[in-house]
Amino acid sequence: MTSFLDPLISFVSAHAWLAYLTLFLAALLEAVPVVGSVIPGSTIILALSALVPGGDLKLPFVLLAAGIGAVLGDGSAYWLGHRRQREILNTWPLTNYPRVIEESETFFHRFGTWAVFFARFVPPIRAFVPITAGALGMTPARFYAVNIPAILLWAPAHVLPGVLAVSAFHEYFGVPHHGHPGKHIWILTVIAVAIIGGLGLWYYRRRQNVGAVAAAKPRA
Repeated sequence: MTSFLDPLISFVSAHAWLAYLTLFLAALLEAVPVVGSVIPGSTIILALSALVPGGDLKLPFVLLAAGIGAVLGDGSAYWLGHRRQREILNTWPLTNYPRVIEESETFFHRFGTWAVFFARFVPPIRAFVPITAGALGMTPARFYAVNIPAILLWAPAHVLPGVLAVSAFHEYFGVPHHGHPGKHIWILTVIAVAIIGGLGLWYYRRRQNVGAVAAAKPRA
């Protein structure tokens, strides 16, 4: 795996604008309903944050790319829901995700305006709450008053852990930042956690669906 990461890190160093574009698209697509449930946007952002301490990427640009992508992604989903109202929730492809839509509505009714804030940190409903907020009639002023502060916290929360972890590794072990050990460890850890978390979530939802089907069957 490290033999794959070395040329990848070198490529990013030489073409930083592609990394910023990737961060932007990862944050944007993660906020798009349905698409956001399969795009590992947070994983990409967390992994690429390891390239900041060595100077391969610049922290302000990383935060800016992730933040703008999230604002545009959430905003697009919200305005789609705001324009189509509740009709959008009963339209393909959202009809293929009835349980997540139900969870998003329940989340919204439970927390009200704050649902937009909390959902930014809770996958996979993060990709469904903005469109739900628009569909259920939240005003643009209320949406952005909560959404933008949430993103201002969300972006550093996804970028700084990698920056601090890799910086601490190099500082503690005395390894120069142009070496790759810290970057390798962080990137591989993020990927491993994402895979384990994804499998755990898939298994949990599979158990839920099996239970729902069993409960729906009429008893003899």
